[in-house]
Amino acid sequence: MDPAGRLFRPGHFFVEQPVAALPFTRRILDRAPGVETTIVASAGELTPPLPERSMLLAQQRGPFMRYCPGTQKHICCMYHNLDVAAGCDLGCSYCILQGYLNVPVTTLYCNVEEMWTELEGTLSGRPNEFFRVGTGEMSDSLTFDHLTGLSVDLVKFFSNRANAVIELKSKNLQIENFIALPHRRRTVVSWSVNAGAVVASEEPQTPGLDERLRAAAEVQKAGFRLGFHFDPMIHHPQWREGYRQVVEQIFSFVHPENLAWISLGALRYPPMLDRIIRENHPESDIYLGELLPGIDQKYRYFKPIRIEMFRALHGWIRAHAPDAMIYLCMESDEVWRKAFGYSPASSAGLKKWLDDRVR
Repeated sequence: MDPAGRLFRPGHFFVEQPVAALPFTRRILDRAPGVETTIVASAGELTPPLPERSMLLAQQRGPFMRYCPGTQKHICCMYHNLDVAAGCDLGCSYCILQGYLNVPVTTLYCNVEEMWTELEGTLSGRPNEFFRVGTGEMSDSLTFDHLTGLSVDLVKFFSNRANAVIELKSKNLQIENFIALPHRRRTVVSWSVNAGAVVASEEPQTPGLDERLRAAAEVQKAGFRLGFHFDPMIHHPQWREGYRQVVEQIFSFVHPENLAWISLGALRYPPMLDRIIRENHPESDIYLGELLPGIDQKYRYFKPIRIEMFRALHGWIRAHAPDAMIYLCMESDEVWRKAFGYSPASSAGLKKWLDDRVR
């Protein structure tokens, strides 16, 4: 069901030969009947211009699961990314994928039987470790779920794991596939959120904040844990009022005891993305902020600006949820202490905090 007409509709499928006969490939094609399909040997054959809204159904040639690469000299949560797709249809101006992906179409990886084997081997082979796994790094976790139905498979798989949780992180509203499934609270459903002015100017193709929070309320009612990611926070003239309103809205829908975590991260991007943002989103002015290269060479706001924003948001959240797990994404021990008054001190420390929260 797509009452708002927002679901992505493929205009053309390119299918790599090695996955052409796989069941997952057939599932996707069957859910988009009538879409023209071309078989190719590999993605290397694709050269622009391509048909509008093209998708590539491809073979994942590397591992599906890998650690978040983190940032040197910053505290990382030591999360595992599960790379099931690459690319997104939501078109946010700041999206890092604009600079990282070297394939000219959105890609869905179809050799998922290899993924299940990899996951089973890793989780069963390391029973004393705890894994937080997510699909929202290289794509939005739910935006293509009407084509893949992968949320169903993931919720079912992780419901039986004692040493792992799966996080589905999204700006989208597709919860109907999995909301009625037994999950044993091994799935965290998270939404990226932002100030209203930022959603309107930098995320205009996404559902509004109220829509995301209504979906979160439905997921909460079904017993799932929730997460929220204020990332990237964007410094703008009305940032205080805007982000305070987001916090108020969240807690008008969400009970604090159902929160797994809330992350905060300020706008940051590698230098090569500056030109891409200007070219792809000339209406955006986010690159005009007080940004300079950090020790990781990514453009970041001046440290006092980041600390001010983090400290304010931390206080507003704590007023509603004194016990909430709030963490910073890719910040130093110094910024943690100046913004929050405490720090996990290391990546291993933050991993333990987050693992214990959902273990």
